[in-house]
Amino acid sequence: MYDLLTGLSVLEVSSFVASPTAGLYCAQMGAEVIRVDHKVGGLDYDRYMLTREGRSLSWENLNRAKKSVALDLRSDEGRELLLELARATGQVITNLPEQSFLSHAAMSAGRPDQVPELVSVRIMGWHDGRQAMDFTVNAASGYPLMCGPEDWPGDANAATPPPVNQVLPAWDFITGAYSAFALLAALRHRDATGQGSELRVPLGDVAIGTVANSGAMAEMLYRGDDRERLGNAIWGAFGRDFTSRDGTRFMVAALTAKQWAGLVRAFAVQETIAVLEGELDVRFADGDDPRFQHRRRLFVLFQDVAGALDWAELERRMTAESCTFERYRTMHQAAQDPVLVADNPLFGPSPANPSGFAYPAPRSFANIPGQTPADPAPAPYLGEHTEQVLAERLGLSSGTIGDLVDRGIARLSDKE
Repeated sequence: MYDLLTGLSVLEVSSFVASPTAGLYCAQMGAEVIRVDHKVGGLDYDRYMLTREGRSLSWENLNRAKKSVALDLRSDEGRELLLELARATGQVITNLPEQSFLSHAAMSAGRPDQVPELVSVRIMGWHDGRQAMDFTVNAASGYPLMCGPEDWPGDANAATPPPVNQVLPAWDFITGAYSAFALLAALRHRDATGQGSELRVPLGDVAIGTVANSGAMAEMLYRGDDRERLGNAIWGAFGRDFTSRDGTRFMVAALTAKQWAGLVRAFAVQETIAVLEGELDVRFADGDDPRFQHRRRLFVLFQDVAGALDWAELERRMTAESCTFERYRTMHQAAQDPVLVADNPLFGPSPANPSGFAYPAPRSFANIPGQTPADPAPAPYLGEHTEQVLAERLGLSSGTIGDLVDRGIARLSDKE
């Protein structure tokens, strides 16, 4: 937690991953992020996995450091309260459809002329209005059909081997990060010109645009075909997984001359490499191309050495030569690894989580030399800040708020 965005308030009306991520990143940099949900929780409020007490660990982590307001968003009165909060706040992140009650035009209507124009960031599925989620846009991107073993025979009845989905909803997280960036870009523009902005960020465009930005789209069009599956090998460079004598699987990468030279020394294969270079009439130190083109021969050579040594010795050698490597861990092992978590300043002490479960919580991914970040803040209880926000933002009296609660239009904390 840093205070770079102190003084900025953002209203978030969202669910699932991409939109809450955008708000989370703003909150971790010091913005006041007010998340508004339907009074029994949004679509992601009970998203798997749940604790025995019924609290979603996903929701708890994507909504740290935010405030929570719970309204009856199925009622006209609750929706109008949300629109008033959007107008009063002036900055909104949402993944509700543009054709819903929370359109940019509806939020902008009635804002006083003397205040800055509204800035809204709306996360969509596809640019043409079709629905999408991470795993469906990933299917469209082509990446799942690049994944899998190099020699995978596939289904005899299928034209190609089956796709391999990635477990991480990467497009959601990239879209969330891009949306936070887009919000701040629009705010900077408003500061300079006084003009508000309506920004729409389609998840599908983030995916296919990233394919283009990476050069992969140009590559496929240039080659006139698809790239072959490479298993765990790195495309266009030297790198893949190997297994030590005692069964530890690890990944190595050598994308630079320095990395390659260190790896050759660590595996003590200088003479074998020289013989192979003479046979193939190449110099592997000359760059990625010869190492990638002859990767299969190199992989066998390095695996022969790895298979004759225990992991402790391989790790010692690669560390001494400043190689780029890491052993594979299960995620449960990673969560308990002292280097990754316990001794990593990214993580702070567990806050008082709504789930009651204590575990390390990350601070902002960025760090500022010379500044000590604040400890991670907990996620709110649903409706925990309903009374505070309605009073401060809309100037409602305690009596009026009490009446809204009594009539089921607003809800206070679900802590009990």
